[in-house]
Amino acid sequence: MNWRRFWAVFVCRNREFLRDRSTLTWNLLFPVSLIAGFAFAFSGSGLDLYKVGVLGNTNHWQGSAFFSTRYIHFIPVTDRSIALSKVERHQLDMLIDPTGRRYWINDEAPKGYVLEQMLRGVDATTTPIFSKQTVSGRGIRYVDWVMPGVLAMNMMFGCLFGVGYVIVRYRKNGMLKRLKATPLTPLEFLAAQVTSRLWLTLATTIVVFAGTDQFIVFPMHGSYLDLFVVFATGAISLISLGLIVAARTTSEELAAGLLNLLSWPMTFLSGVWFSLEGVHPFLQQCAQLVPLTHIIDAARAIMMDGAGLGDISGHLLALMVMSLGFMAAGAWLFRWE
Repeated sequence: MNWRRFWAVFVCRNREFLRDRSTLTWNLLFPVSLIAGFAFAFSGSGLDLYKVGVLGNTNHWQGSAFFSTRYIHFIPVTDRSIALSKVERHQLDMLIDPTGRRYWINDEAPKGYVLEQMLRGVDATTTPIFSKQTVSGRGIRYVDWVMPGVLAMNMMFGCLFGVGYVIVRYRKNGMLKRLKATPLTPLEFLAAQVTSRLWLTLATTIVVFAGTDQFIVFPMHGSYLDLFVVFATGAISLISLGLIVAARTTSEELAAGLLNLLSWPMTFLSGVWFSLEGVHPFLQQCAQLVPLTHIIDAARAIMMDGAGLGDISGHLLALMVMSLGFMAAGAWLFRWE
């Protein structure tokens, strides 16, 4: 590895990207416009469905007429601490323990108040009466939940097209053929391309996150450093995947088709727009095979649940293994012409 040759290609690629004002503007404005749109669209009261978590054995549910009330979604839960955190964030409107004859609501949640009145009204003539417990906490908005997915999706398009499509363009216009005649090695060239795209992707992601956070104020229960590690590891994995497409493809049209074939299924399988909890188990298993899923799940765990690197080690390990596999395949398949 000759660092002077590496640095020359690295600087050249950076200048090429920064001088392309349209691409730079798109990488910044596209995620900002999506996040702002979701913040506006879901700034109202949201859906009308009541969600009540129920602790314990389902056999105890029948002791109260409240559990026969229509339009309430009763969700079995086993871990009280996790359920209480959801009540705090308004993800559950109420938590009931039929065995202990008690319930929890968030005093700041309108739906919790309504459910409490319904519970008291339905069970006014029955015994025993549930005892009240309260928790407090800020609700998780849809824009808070979707924001890590939007950032990761923007990273995905930037990494795949910023490496895969660009190298194919170099090969088509003869630039790679001219570079082959120089002392530059494939390792130096690919390393410069990967490093350039990595720092550009992370820089734009930080700018978008910091800019939108000034106006929307996203919840952050974990560490910003841990979140940066997740995005950096994920970006390396996505860039390595783009190298496979760029290894031998000579047609820009074919490269665009292959990159779209990779990116759009990842977008819908990774839970960018909606949770995968209710989809078919086979699709849930398929989602674990793409890097975008691990990036989004790890980022949401840090921001919303306060997870540390140890808690998301499985996602980080999966991203590292994918990166090594993609990078090895891309380097092995790479050809100058």
